[in-house]
Order: sequence, then C-alpha cells, then structure tokens
Amino acid sequence: MYPKINDNLYIQVASSDAVEAEVEYRSRIAETEDEAFLIEIPMQEGSGRLKKLTVGDELSVYFMTEGGIKNYFYTHVVGFKEDVIRMVRVRKPATESIFKIQRRSFLRVSAELELAVKSSNGSRFLVRTEDVGGGGTSFLTDAKVKLDVEDKLSCWLLVPYRNGSSEHVNFEGEVVRIKTLENGRSLAMLKFAAISDTERQKIIRYCFERQFDFRNR
Repeated sequence: MYPKINDNLYIQVASSDAVEAEVEYRSRIAETEDEAFLIEIPMQEGSGRLKKLTVGDELSVYFMTEGGIKNYFYTHVVGFKEDVIRMVRVRKPATESIFKIQRRSFLRVSAELELAVKSSNGSRFLVRTEDVGGGGTSFLTDAKVKLDVEDKLSCWLLVPYRNGSSEHVNFEGEVVRIKTLENGRSLAMLKFAAISDTERQKIIRYCFERQFDFRNR
C-alpha cells in the first residue's frame, strides 16, 4: 500500500556526514504520478530548516498507517516540478519493497555485529551476534563464559549503516534461553530488558537496511 496525497513522510538523507545522516526531516505528498511521488521540500522539525535535495540523493523514508505501523522504503530524487511551490520528484518504490514494522512485532535479521558485554558479576567479554532485532539479539559464547537464564547484562552493540557511518547502541539485556551446541559453544538469546526508544530505532534502522539489501540481491 502506497502513501496517499497529504500523507506525511519522515525522511533521512544518505550522507557521508554521520551527523547529517541521522537528521530526520518531514515532508508531505503533494501529487502522485505513475512512477513517482511529488513531495514538498523536506523540513527539519523543531528548527524549521529546509533540506536542499539534488537529483540522485538517496532517501530512507517511512510513513505511518493505522495502529501506529511504520512503513519503510528507500527511494531517490529523480527531478523537480515548479508550480506554486517547488516540489521534489522521488521514485515510487515497488510495493513489495515497503516494509511494515509494528511496535510489537519487530523485524529480526541475521547479523554478525560486535557486542561488548558486562555481566552482573563484573566480568566483561566481547562476542559477535548471530541475529538482531528490535526486541533482542543472540550471540555465541565459548565454555569459559558462564551465563544463566535471567542473567542481566549491560551491552554495547556496534551498528554499521549503508552510508558508512556507525552507532553504538547501549541496552540492558536479559538472558531468556541458552542453547548448548555440538561444538561445545553456547548460543545465548537475549531480550531487551531496558532500552530507550532512540537506541531501539537505531537497531530497527539497521534491520531495515539489511532486509532491503537481502531483497535486492
């Protein structure tokens, strides 16, 4: 399902500048065409700063639908239209490339990310994740790392993005399951026991980008 005329779009612009890449702009669909949306010049909420776009700029976009569902897609600027106001023409995505992310049903992807962990007894170790999502993560450990179900762990996850930038995501995880593997290692599965919405959104953005890449291979 596509967004409709007058629907708000929330946009991040791909940039080699990590700070700029994190800025979220709001726009509105003014017109639709067979293969494109015509949107208003994006504006940064709070500051009112307008974002000047050029042909070829890559955009990460989401719009909201009933029930607070976020619908994400990637697009790029293909041109402009001069009318009463100047509008930006962006490529209309294929419907199957639009991902719905519900608050209670987080996307999860396979991912080998660096995870620094501090346990409640003060021990520290570095592992790589098996998968990650908006609700939790899992990682492999060797025999010398002793964990039990319900253990609370302080974690720092290194999350890389498509534009070359990266973020550290801080959260408290709780071990919900430990699976012993044939090679003697263990797979520890964590749920997020305490994580801010801002930190969770960083992970969701990464998952969305990974899923988008998988779909386009």
